[in-house]
Amino acid sequence: MRWDKLFDDLESQLENEITADDLEVDAEEERLRLGRLSMRDRIVSLHARGSEQSPLTLSVVLVTGTRLIIRPAIIGRDWMSADLVDDSDRPAQCIVPFAAMAGISLGSAHITPSLATMPSSGHPSLSQRLGLSYVLRDLCRRRRAVSLLLVAGEVHGTIDRVGRDHLDIAVHERGAVRRETAVAEYRLVPFASLVLVRP
Repeated sequence: MRWDKLFDDLESQLENEITADDLEVDAEEERLRLGRLSMRDRIVSLHARGSEQSPLTLSVVLVTGTRLIIRPAIIGRDWMSADLVDDSDRPAQCIVPFAAMAGISLGSAHITPSLATMPSSGHPSLSQRLGLSYVLRDLCRRRRAVSLLLVAGEVHGTIDRVGRDHLDIAVHERGAVRRETAVAEYRLVPFASLVLVRP
């Protein structure tokens, strides 16, 4: 009878130790998973849970201190395009480099969903592979006038060319067509100083 009690105690202790080890391994795996999450991953997780009836709306603080209320549309490798949410009737779009974000204000209901891991399809989508320079080259190709919010002010004009880490913009008045006579200056803008692009 005593031996049965001894073996029951040993079995119970072993079970408790195995359970504690399993919990510790699970906790470590979760810490590692969270350590691999990028801000982009968290935005993608939230965006995937949005719907047409209830689209994701984020309050983004830029490195300049400007706060924007946006609805993400496309999420690229290091940028996102979004609709600006404001009081005007005319919807405005923008491109926000992730490096230009000083933070995103989330409610408590958004924290847990933002930490979810999205299932991988094996190959990243086209938008996941496109970097900021690709999007800027497309605006350049289309000869669209843009407003660039920079760390040191704002500039309006037409992008003439896009390099690996910078762009050239022909600065001209808003609403003016890009002609040599309308260009006030040509400016090289490093991507590191780019905060927001409004086409």
